[in-house]
Amino acid sequence: MPSKLPRLIPFVLLVAGFTIASVLPARNARPVYAGLTVHEWGTFTSIAGRDGQAVEWSALNGSTDLPGFVEHFRGDGFKLGLRGTVRMETPVLYFYDSREENVSVKVSFSKGVITEWYPRASHVEPAANLFDGSLYQAHPDGSIAWDAVTVSPSMRAEFPRQRQDSHYYAARMTSATPLRVKTPTGEQQEKFLFYRGVSTFRAPISAKLTADGKVQIENGGEEEIPNTILFERRAEKMGYRIGGALPKEAVLEPPQLTGKAADLGRELEGMLVARGLYQDEAQAMVETWRGSWFEEGSRLIYVVPAGFVNKILPLSIKPAPAQIARAFVGRLELVTPATEKAVESAFAAHDKATLEQYGRFLEPILQTMMAKQPDRSRIAKLTEYLNAVYSAQAMQVRSRN
Repeated sequence: MPSKLPRLIPFVLLVAGFTIASVLPARNARPVYAGLTVHEWGTFTSIAGRDGQAVEWSALNGSTDLPGFVEHFRGDGFKLGLRGTVRMETPVLYFYDSREENVSVKVSFSKGVITEWYPRASHVEPAANLFDGSLYQAHPDGSIAWDAVTVSPSMRAEFPRQRQDSHYYAARMTSATPLRVKTPTGEQQEKFLFYRGVSTFRAPISAKLTADGKVQIENGGEEEIPNTILFERRAEKMGYRIGGALPKEAVLEPPQLTGKAADLGRELEGMLVARGLYQDEAQAMVETWRGSWFEEGSRLIYVVPAGFVNKILPLSIKPAPAQIARAFVGRLELVTPATEKAVESAFAAHDKATLEQYGRFLEPILQTMMAKQPDRSRIAKLTEYLNAVYSAQAMQVRSRN
């Protein structure tokens, strides 16, 4: 009888091939998910005062590179920008699904107001006109809702695009499922839901300078801060020091200005993946904020605890996703002696380029400098600088409106 071994060999090799393929991950494999999966990233930006706590500032002032199709809050009483303690910047919600599905989404914002968004939302509250200081008066928490979002893996999406220099588009560089929203003026397509806002909630972390030039940081919440980074950039030199998790308090040495932005970017990506983001989502977030996080000045960058995010930004999605991951990064700007010297020298020399590097933080920087200045003549000079900042802010608002 002839042997059956030659006939078995191809079958065995075929089975072995399928087995190996199922074990080895594909280099460019899409994320694996069962049912509707939602991931989100965003930032909370603040600036620390002399006591280390986040101070009030005009968080909407300064230039924006958002494309023209993004929708904005507008009100007749909206003058010099809403003053708050925190600027919630560019949260994006990604959706993943293997089949087309209709979902509704609502995000509430404690003590805040939503100021920009895309696609067009069904509801944005509060709807009343806002004005300077209104966030410190009694008002309902802000919120935004999209009542009918279609998540469609088969859709041949054509996303809008204006002004090529906007960092908005980096958030699209993921494998998220495209979505569409029907509006009174037609259908809008995007890779995510986007929104921004301003609030007066207390930042979960504080940071102040010690007498010997170190930075004392304190966790003001009940949850451990998952990770902290002390960053500094002066002209072409930059450095960072990873402080790790923060259960309660720590003192960080200033970083040596010998670091590389690419290395820090990889560190941040790893921290975001550890919070549940896919690798391409983490890369998209770092690419979106690279120019801002790594700009001139000193700041504490930290990963916001999940419980704090859920408290400040309660998220409701129907039908309920099988899995949700939310990763937020906090940025607490620090007014160091190096920053004070650079700002004052720039004002004295009418160095507009240097002043623009500090942009929207100029007002709180000068306020912090004045708070610890006993010399009346220097206070008068700083007040003159501050008035110049206010005038510039008013001109920016008028030009936008």
